[in-house]
Amino acid sequence: MRKQVIDFDIQVIMNTTNHELEEYLRNNTTPVDGVLEELTRHTYLTTYNPRMISGHIQGKFIEMLCHMINPNRVLEIGTFTGYSTICMAQALPDGKFIDTIEVNDELQDTIEYYLAKANVSHKVNLTIGNALEVIPNFTFTYDMIYIDGEKKEYPQYLTLCIEKLNIGGYIIADNVLWNGKVIDPLCNDEQTAAIRQFNKMVQNNNQLENVLLPIRDGMMIVRKKY
Repeated sequence: MRKQVIDFDIQVIMNTTNHELEEYLRNNTTPVDGVLEELTRHTYLTTYNPRMISGHIQGKFIEMLCHMINPNRVLEIGTFTGYSTICMAQALPDGKFIDTIEVNDELQDTIEYYLAKANVSHKVNLTIGNALEVIPNFTFTYDMIYIDGEKKEYPQYLTLCIEKLNIGGYIIADNVLWNGKVIDPLCNDEQTAAIRQFNKMVQNNNQLENVLLPIRDGMMIVRKKY
């Protein structure tokens, strides 16, 4: 009976479109700082798909995870305009670093400008390129990996990331519900199929334990056990 109650609660959260509730969430979360607020405005004015930005609630959630995990080094796949990068970097003390990868070279100036404005450039190493080609050349291992890149490449990311992740480290993957398409049998496009495969790979890997949370478009938190 309790499992049914939990499932119902999650469904209610996923189906919520109440703007008052969204406002309540924002009003009861630590306010976003000025640089991130400016970056959000810039992203909506200058990019084709600004909704890709993490945003206030998700950004703060990622920052909190970074505080809790306290990683020595973070790998981020998919920088976009740098919002999530800044959130994580703000949680890291000096001497700890983020390696972030962005495939779109047109975003480099924006990323670098706002990293500098947020005073976190010294913690972030930005690489412009295809993550599948870049990651194998990295010599570091990681305590935390944030995946928010090309959805059709998620299964390949997972394979690479497991090798780069330290035992006891965490993978956080965004967009794993893919606007609900993962449970729609009529949706079989390349991106949806890849997200389903990623979720199944995580679920069936004995090295990993995981929880899928209905935050925005779905976030999977994965821990490497051994």
